[in-house]
This record gives sequence, C-alpha cells and structure tokens, in this order.
Amino acid sequence: MRADARRNRARVLAAADDVFAELGTAASTEEVARRAGVGIGTVFRHFATKEALLREVLVLRMRALADRAGELTGSEEPGAAFFEFLDLVVAQAGTKSAFAAAGADVDGVLAQVRGELMAAVELLLDRAQRAGAVRGDLDAADLVPLLILMAQAAEPGGAVPNRTMDVIKRGLRP
Repeated sequence: MRADARRNRARVLAAADDVFAELGTAASTEEVARRAGVGIGTVFRHFATKEALLREVLVLRMRALADRAGELTGSEEPGAAFFEFLDLVVAQAGTKSAFAAAGADVDGVLAQVRGELMAAVELLLDRAQRAGAVRGDLDAADLVPLLILMAQAAEPGGAVPNRTMDVIKRGLRP
C-alpha cells in the first residue's frame, strides 16, 4: 500500500473511532469521511462496507484494551491495576454491544485479541493475589464468566451500576 493510502486509511479509522464514540454506530460514513478530510470513495476503497469499518474500529479499541492491560501488568499497585482492568472491561462492554447490534463481527474481533487479553488477565490476577488484594482461590478461568456477566450487566453507556460493581469487587477481595 502506498504511503498516502496508508495515511488516508489511518485518518479514516481515527475519524471513525471519534465519530462512532460521539454519535454512536448509526453515524453515517459521510460524517466519517468529512471528519477524516477525505471523500466517501476513499472510505469505501479501504472498507468495503460500513460493517467492515465498524469491525476495524472495534479491533482498534480491543487492541487498545489489550495494550492497556499489558501496561497495567507493570503497575506498582497490583491490586489497583487489577480492579482498573475490570473497570476497563465493563466500559468496553457497551461498545461491543453497540457494534454487534450494528453488524460488526464482535466474536471474530475478540478471537484476534483473546490470547493477549488472557495472558494479561492471568498476570494481573497473579500479581494482585501475591499483593493480597484479591482472593487466592481464584484463577483466570473463574474470571472469564464473571467478566462476561459484568459486560452483560453493563448499561447501554457501558456502565455497571456502582452498587453492583462494589458487590463484585468485594467478592473478589480476600
């Protein structure tokens, strides 16, 4: 791919991320093109359908979540890092639901980053347990269904009611 085409693709993705975050997944590809400073043909040259564009934005967001999880594994406060990751997963839940409703292949995207996320979850959990911030009788396999339930409990904006989050977090602590 030529350098200018790569730049245009990156601009379209960045604009789409902003537009979908601000206006939701029903936002038009015309608005994405306008914000990217390109024509609508450029958008569709890189992404054949709006669903393909949504999928790539979701990939971008899930990779950012995986990257942040990786960063958190080096935190000097393992307990705080573990619980921050839980909050991040819940915050992304609304995004995943909205993208799935708009036709994006959420399962396919998650499959791409699942290994990275699981490795980070295992390390975050281990470090938090060694720091005494999380119960020692849990393993990553216990957390996956809990994370899924937390994601399903998220309100449309991606928030789980504070009381529910407090109950979950108290249950994870020793």
